[in-house]
Amino acid sequence: MRNWIFAASTIALVAAACQAQRGEKLSRECRRELVDLCGTDRGKMRECLQSKSGELSEQCSGQIMERVKARLGNDARTANPANDRKYTALGGVEHAYGHDALQTLDFYRAKTGSARAPLLIFIHGGGWKRGDKRNATGSDKVTHYTGLGYHMASVNYRLVPAATVEQQAADVAAAIAYLLKNAEKFGIDRSHVVLMGHSAGAHLSALVGSDPQYLRGAGLDMDDLSGVIPIDGAAYDVPAQMRDGARIMKDTYVQAFGTDADRQKALSPYWQAQGPNVPEFLILHVERADGKRQSEALATALRKGGSRVQLNAFNGKGLQGHGEINRRLGDPSYPATPVVDAWLKRLFGR
Repeated sequence: MRNWIFAASTIALVAAACQAQRGEKLSRECRRELVDLCGTDRGKMRECLQSKSGELSEQCSGQIMERVKARLGNDARTANPANDRKYTALGGVEHAYGHDALQTLDFYRAKTGSARAPLLIFIHGGGWKRGDKRNATGSDKVTHYTGLGYHMASVNYRLVPAATVEQQAADVAAAIAYLLKNAEKFGIDRSHVVLMGHSAGAHLSALVGSDPQYLRGAGLDMDDLSGVIPIDGAAYDVPAQMRDGARIMKDTYVQAFGTDADRQKALSPYWQAQGPNVPEFLILHVERADGKRQSEALATALRKGGSRVQLNAFNGKGLQGHGEINRRLGDPSYPATPVVDAWLKRLFGR
């Protein structure tokens, strides 16, 4: 069976959330988020989450999904049919770029434009140990960017602990190489390719864009990417985040990066940014302390390394803001969308 991370149905989500309210172990932040969103009345929890579950942060949703998966196992019946229906409606086509079940990507063709279109590649988040190319892209990205005349690809990669972060970065590079090798078939303009990622995907995107070994290992170099858009990452300097970041995330970071300081630095875009790097970066973050601190430090390091860097901050507190910037990017009414649009238009010339 494919090693998918299945999204739960609304009923399973509600059941898991209600169990969490009765004392099953979710993080304090996630429990507070559930209360803030739906209150403490268990009788109203189902109705509330049926309409508002999409407002939960990625981290809280991920914790709830893990409990659903623990109860239901890897049963395909727990998959979210809405994701598959939307994927089909948008014309997504799945391709394998490697032999592992998770080494796959979904390709969405541009809706308008010339025979050769720019390409935007999205890398999902999920703490390096969860997430999926169909349920972590946000609701508007595909429609918005293909409507602007850009192709879009959403990439899966092998997950911790079955794979290492080094292997994940290699997977990202391999997915890019697959797309560019097949540029003729897909109608991709190879001179206009941007890598975008959120959260853990922001880290992996920035790492591939700052440490040349990953693209070189896939037969590419830094100039094969026009730019990178890391969205609200907080692990660009792993040793600093291990020292200064939220304690609740420490186990996640240790699982991903271990305790060896040299390895942590080797996997830190901040420590790899001396150059060569991808020539352009657009770094986005909300107003959470570690994401802001890490984004600003990465921008400074990349500029010193010779890259052109634009840094933009947006309203949004804590984990809710962290999830919102990913979910709403592509919504024309969300402030980050016109910023990204203008940056892409400058790079792509269209």
